[in-house]
Amino acid sequence: MTEATVSAAGHDAGAVPDPGGAPVAMTPRALRLVIAALMLGMLLAALDQTIVSTALPTIAGSLGGAAHLAWVVVAYLLASTVSTPLWGKLGDLYGRKRLFQYAIVIFLVGSVLCGLSQTLGQLIAFRALQGLGGGGLLIGAQSIIGDIVAPRERGRYAGYFGATFGSATVLGPLVGGVLTEHASWRWVFYVNLPIGIAALIVTAIVLPAHSSRVQHRIDYLGVVALTVAATSIVLYASLGGVTYPWASPEMLALAAIGIVGSIAFIAIERRATEAVLPPRLFANRVFSAASAISFVVGFAMFGALTYLPFFLQTVRGVSPTLSGLWLLPMMGGLFGASITAGQLISRGVGYRRFPIMGTALMVVGLALLSTIGIDTSDVALCVDMFVFGVGLGLVMQILIVAVQNAVEFRDLGTATAGANFFRMIGGSFGTAVFGAIFTNQLLERLPPGVHGSVAHLTPKELHSLPPALLLHVLEAMTQSIQTVFRWAIPVAAIAFGLSFFLPEIELRRSVGSTEARVAVEHT
Repeated sequence: MTEATVSAAGHDAGAVPDPGGAPVAMTPRALRLVIAALMLGMLLAALDQTIVSTALPTIAGSLGGAAHLAWVVVAYLLASTVSTPLWGKLGDLYGRKRLFQYAIVIFLVGSVLCGLSQTLGQLIAFRALQGLGGGGLLIGAQSIIGDIVAPRERGRYAGYFGATFGSATVLGPLVGGVLTEHASWRWVFYVNLPIGIAALIVTAIVLPAHSSRVQHRIDYLGVVALTVAATSIVLYASLGGVTYPWASPEMLALAAIGIVGSIAFIAIERRATEAVLPPRLFANRVFSAASAISFVVGFAMFGALTYLPFFLQTVRGVSPTLSGLWLLPMMGGLFGASITAGQLISRGVGYRRFPIMGTALMVVGLALLSTIGIDTSDVALCVDMFVFGVGLGLVMQILIVAVQNAVEFRDLGTATAGANFFRMIGGSFGTAVFGAIFTNQLLERLPPGVHGSVAHLTPKELHSLPPALLLHVLEAMTQSIQTVFRWAIPVAAIAFGLSFFLPEIELRRSVGSTEARVAVEHT
């Protein structure tokens, strides 16, 4: 099917559209500096989603409150997820440079306060502040690219961004383990300071700001409704089956609030002048398809990534630091695939084929990972992780390029935030669902009375068990992890099916949404 999309002339790549109408040119050197600063910002935000995981036992020993330790992770995830659409909308309204710098400052202040925390309650509160800034960093970096680089050229930079995000997600536990082991858990947060300051200085000097001001109305009701709905959904997914039973009054109340909040949000957005997530975006087939794929990919990705380090540390008995190094094949596949796909898109290769190939490889990778066991060879495990990493690398940032190319320039930040929002919500559900599957499978496979004692053992203590009991426990854990990966296969297959509904639209050669172009949709 062919559909014509017509508009007037836009701006050249490397020029920043100004609300007053005149593009602001950027030299190649300035552009490279801005891209580097944006990658640093994305690195910070993505790294802090996972960097504290290996430091949690040490933090519990230092600050106490082990029963509420999960909130150190949940607080960051919740704040970054809930704030994502708001950061995108505010960037569209008031300029992305200013919002990106605000996000850096908020993130760095939160990082310092996290490092200075004297109680677990303080750490949780400051992690939420850090997550608020982290949401702005992720969306600001991806949206500013849309301001300064045309979609046709954006693919190569999106490849680097995808590689940065994926690598940070994988390297987080490794960096956290090294810092905790050789310095202090507080340096897990202090390490953000030099990187964040560098990003702040470069963007302040090199990135042009919008020179005019336009009066806007903030959709406060929409913000409140979205915050209530998203908070309830993320908490339901993160705490259900772990902190509270799924059928407990607390979980049922969160589910009800999430449903009511979502319905209220939809009703408010239909009437809002400056909607946080405008309904017109969902009428855009590229945005709708990319958001659906992002949700399912996030579901499969985060659910799977949770159990690879767990397998390595418990079944293989490697240290947290070495478990991070073991993930390098996945990172290499993700990094290489993301950059290669971006370069090919910049040379005129259609973007639609990459999510199709990527989700197919995710299915294959998960199928391979579902066979890993105690006796799996090192080479086979590396190959399995590499295949899964390549699949992820072909999907994540390519969807952002497709969305940014398909929407009007006024919705650039909002649409970018929307696609990321659905991926993060999907990740929350994936982690929760696969966690429940793993726990139930482990309970069924362990002898009665053993699970309670095993659940509280560190990997080192686990491997000090009597050989016969250790073998039984490791087999039960391995089979439970295999079951998790097997359940992830049909989820990835759904993403593969959805990828065929992603329309192919010719990438614009200029910045902005006002250039005449032809959209070729494949259905």
